[in-house]
Amino acid sequence: MEYFLQQGLNALALGGTYALLGLGLAVVFSVLGLINFAHGELMTLTGYGIFYTLLMGVPYPLALLAGVLIAALAAVLMERIAFRPVRNASPTTMLLTSFAVSTILHILFQNLISARPKAIPVPDAIIGAVSVGSMQIGIIQLLSIAITAVSLLGLTLFLKKSLLGIAMRAAAEDFNVARLMGVNANMVISTAFAISGILAGIAGVLWLFQRGSVDPMMGFLPVLKAFIAVVLGGLGSLTGAVIGGFILGIIEVSLRAYLPDGMLAYRDAISLTLVILVLFFLPQGIVPRRESVR
Repeated sequence: MEYFLQQGLNALALGGTYALLGLGLAVVFSVLGLINFAHGELMTLTGYGIFYTLLMGVPYPLALLAGVLIAALAAVLMERIAFRPVRNASPTTMLLTSFAVSTILHILFQNLISARPKAIPVPDAIIGAVSVGSMQIGIIQLLSIAITAVSLLGLTLFLKKSLLGIAMRAAAEDFNVARLMGVNANMVISTAFAISGILAGIAGVLWLFQRGSVDPMMGFLPVLKAFIAVVLGGLGSLTGAVIGGFILGIIEVSLRAYLPDGMLAYRDAISLTLVILVLFFLPQGIVPRRESVR
């Protein structure tokens, strides 16, 4: 029973990271119809931002905040420089633009910084574990779950209570009608990218807590998994992105914990097969897009 609870917490921690990344992807897709594959580079920028601010002697909490803010600023600049000029182009053009931005940033990271990982220290205070009865629970896992919950709650309140959040929900429902009603398109889209950058930054911090280093490819695999989670939950559905992220986290942790040793090499293939089976019965995803704005 204790082992089961431990794995459940691990699944919540990993699924929360996927949920934050998937939500960032879904926010942009819901208002612009774009899957931003440069989203992973925002995670990497967070890591490098933390690394260099720590080198400058900035206190650790402020360095984490600086990394998240760098990701948010980079997301807004990305939208203004790369995506706004092709906003009215075909979806294929926008998709290719996102791939181009991702590739350019990756090359810059490799050539201007380093292809090798940069170690980022994790405070001793969060490395250990706390005892709950006879069970040891990692502090990093607890922090990941708590930060994910606060982030999701904050975004929910923003979307439901603020005027800009309501405008974003209206744009997600029908962007053209929202513009006719006076919604500022540039403001809504820039805000969506800023939110996606903040979510990528927070996910980047949680990922760094787990791995303790940053390299040019740091964001590639997590965002690939987040994209799978978004499709699983329902492309464009904010609620679905969160649900898909947690489901994918549960699947991965469960397979890692309970598969026989001889089958562990097939873990990713099995998890993707399970995702395909879900989509076979629910081709629109678990939560249709129309429910993401209610």
